Amino acid sequence: MSENGSARSGFDFAVPGRTYSRRASNGRALVIHPDVRGRGPGRRSVEARVAEARGLAEAIDLTIVDAYAVRVDKPNAGMLFGRGAVERIAERVTDDEIGIAVVDGDLSPVQQRNLENAWGCKVIDRTGLILEIFGARARTKEGRLQVELASLTYQRSRLVRSWTHLERQRGGYGFMGGPGERQIEMDRRIIDDRIARLRHDLSEVRKTRDLHREQRREVPYPVVALVGYTNAGKSTLFNRLSAAHVPEHDMLFATLDPTMRAVRLPSGGQDVILSDTVGFISDLPTQLVAAFRATLEEVLEADVIVHVRDIAHPESEAQKADVEGVLRDLGVGEAVDAGLVEACNKIDLLAADDLATLRQQAARTETMVPCSAESGEGCEALLKAVEKHLTSHYRRLAVRVPLTDGAALAWLYKRGHVLDRRDDESHAHMRVSLDPADVSRFQERHAAHIAAEN
Repeated sequence: MSENGSARSGFDFAVPGRTYSRRASNGRALVIHPDVRGRGPGRRSVEARVAEARGLAEAIDLTIVDAYAVRVDKPNAGMLFGRGAVERIAERVTDDEIGIAVVDGDLSPVQQRNLENAWGCKVIDRTGLILEIFGARARTKEGRLQVELASLTYQRSRLVRSWTHLERQRGGYGFMGGPGERQIEMDRRIIDDRIARLRHDLSEVRKTRDLHREQRREVPYPVVALVGYTNAGKSTLFNRLSAAHVPEHDMLFATLDPTMRAVRLPSGGQDVILSDTVGFISDLPTQLVAAFRATLEEVLEADVIVHVRDIAHPESEAQKADVEGVLRDLGVGEAVDAGLVEACNKIDLLAADDLATLRQQAARTETMVPCSAESGEGCEALLKAVEKHLTSHYRRLAVRVPLTDGAALAWLYKRGHVLDRRDDESHAHMRVSLDPADVSRFQERHAAHIAAEN
């Protein structure tokens, strides 16, 4: 995507009798979802898949001329679609001056090349489109390294055409093109060398992140990670809970780089680190899951995972299944099985009957909280649910602390939850709930103050 926000392409491909770099640069796109027969019951509706594909394309400012599904009874090895469908789409491309065809599915290198030759326009598949979005949105050094690694891994198996992203000033990773590009012919050896350098650079970034994580453990503040389907409202909720100013946009993948802020829990006795993470999506490219593992380690290390759901979305249950699937892939299946805290966001968009049903359902569980990040309704209840989830495994201590030992008293108020306190002339008699790790720390430093364990 260029600096003015428009999507362009700088590729010139040899198609008999024509080139299409000029048309590609107009940003006019056709979004096609291949509705493959036999995918099985329980999947998303075709309409929802088409709408999501349109949203992905709009996220990089393409002008969507049309978005629709094409039935595929038997995938064609060379073109995915049948010959008749390919010819009809080719006519549409010519008639509407389409520059970019977005196929909402995975294309092999051969299929991509054949479709570009048949349609005379740039063709990108779902993985290429998501990588392009990530390339345009990543802001931190780590994010840019991760996206570049993912894009190189993806392109390595493809025909090497024009490698333009290594010295460009704009975002994006070579699928849409852009101004001021250099046409660089790269073979697989050059790609492999670059991948090796990226992995080395990311390992250095990982060391820095691990150092920061170790420093947090020294404090330590519990980490609460917000996860969820893309555009579920995580950043808006993050801002509401932390009074931060993370950019909020009603678009897919508005947040890529993790943001962390301290948040005081309702009891007033403890702070937590709230982490806003990249959104998940169905059929998330495996290259991105692998490349962003370092970023998603904040989820792996989290003490509490809050699943932010767009409860007003017609495919909310399917989105929930996708998010839980990615979390299992990341290695936190035990947390999923134990039950995540569910922030049922966007209740302000629900009809009255649907909201009443949701509240009845939430009343039967302590982990489901209806809320609206937009209005703030339910956000205090969400923090209370997080606090209860966080302290469910805490141990209780009865302690007797001299009133003159201000450091010990301050430590208990900062690290734990003071359940009750009674002071006499010389001591504070307290019942305190502490994380097991903090119990050990307190025992090491102030063993004489412990009266008993409950």
